Amino acid sequence: MSRICELTGKGRQVGNNVSHANNKTKRVFLPNLQHVTLMSEKLERSFKFRVSTSGLRSVEHVGGLDNWLLKTKDEKLSGSALKVKRELKKMVKAAA
Repeated sequence: MSRICELTGKGRQVGNNVSHANNKTKRVFLPNLQHVTLMSEKLERSFKFRVSTSGLRSVEHVGGLDNWLLKTKDEKLSGSALKVKRELKKMVKAAA
């Protein structure tokens, strides 16, 4: 299972550990991923995602899962998030 946020696309970053003697060794910075269940208000269902904590804060800031999925580009979303986004678009289109 890869270490990538399903909603923001945030993944690992590579950098250096720098010692007091200025020796540099490669290291990896991993995102803080959590398994969360988010509720879709328009679909009236809940969905499980593996989301970074900063991504979770962003979703809450925008106003919930529905608003986040509708405004986010498809390239950033995982396959399961894209499925939910397609369902959501169908629901919005049918309601209009």
